[in-house]
Amino acid sequence: MTDAAAVAGIALVALGLVLTPGPNMMYLVSRTLSQGRKAGLISLLGVAAGFLVYLLGSAAGLTALFATVPVVYAIIKVLGAVYLLYLAWQALRSGKGAFTTTRELTSDPPRRLFAMGFVTNLLNPKVAVLYVSLLPQFIDPARGHVVAQGLTLGAVQITIALTLNCLIVLGASRIARWLAERPVWLKVQRWFMATVLSAMAVRISVN
Repeated sequence: MTDAAAVAGIALVALGLVLTPGPNMMYLVSRTLSQGRKAGLISLLGVAAGFLVYLLGSAAGLTALFATVPVVYAIIKVLGAVYLLYLAWQALRSGKGAFTTTRELTSDPPRRLFAMGFVTNLLNPKVAVLYVSLLPQFIDPARGHVVAQGLTLGAVQITIALTLNCLIVLGASRIARWLAERPVWLKVQRWFMATVLSAMAVRISVN
């Protein structure tokens, strides 16, 4: 049985992490701004799938591997930074010519939006740190099944993260509607997406 104090503890940790700007928040906001609320929510589903992979991996002992072999975590960190830079490059590449003519942004299909949200979260070092270093600290073997405790605490974290990120997406969509009424800002959207993704890649690589 999971201790109530452990649930409260992981909830506070999850709240702090999701409110601290990171790859997930920046990607979801920039995607919503560039393509609208529906795209942001589909991307959020991909993020949710990424959380589930970490949760199941944690239950299967993947986090123990990360802790035992630090180079695995280092590789995840590097891949995360590289992938964010790739997304930034794609944002600018898709906008080639948009700075002299005003046109609609190229829309990614739902499958691609889901995949990008999934990979962005899967390669998010903040999530890796949470499941490798923080979540295990709230598990008490004396209270029963360790895997069940881990799944419960992971479910708490995922619920908080998805709820707050959903609110962020819904708020960003209002900005997107405002931008859609002002064609000149279509250009700014592309640069905004590329800039925030590049900034997060730099931040990940130096931390």
